[in-house]
Parts: sequence; structure tokens; C-alpha cells
Amino acid sequence: MYNTLLTLLMIDSVLIIISVMMQPAKTDNASTALSGGAADLFSKQKPRGFEAFMQKVTTVLGIVFFALALALVYISSH
Repeated sequence: MYNTLLTLLMIDSVLIIISVMMQPAKTDNASTALSGGAADLFSKQKPRGFEAFMQKVTTVLGIVFFALALALVYISSH
């Protein structure tokens, strides 16, 4: 059981890396670095399409990662 969970955790880790790398880049310029991004606070729109899908996939994979890590800790302690 431990080896199965460990394998699933490693697969999930690779999938998280892939999903983060596939997310579209947010372009920031020098003015946001100097102003702290305050101008973008009210102009931010909800992500749509592929960007929204990739954010949901990354969130789900992160939750699965922590669940598998907790399961591994529980199994290794008993």
C-alpha cells in the first residue's frame, strides 16, 4: 500500500509541474513592479477558457498531493 501511494504521489508531482508550466504567463512590466500592482487591482478579470481550466486542474492536483502525502504519513507511522 505504501509503495502504491508513493508511486501515485510521484505521478501527481509530475502532473503538477506540467500543469503549472502549461498555464499562460501573466505579463508584468516595470510600472507594476514599482507601484506594487495597485493599478491592476480593480482591472482584474476572471480567467476564462484554457486559463480557468488549468487553474482548476492545478488546484485539484494540489489537493490530491496533500491528501496522498497525509496518507503516506499515516501509513508510515502505523
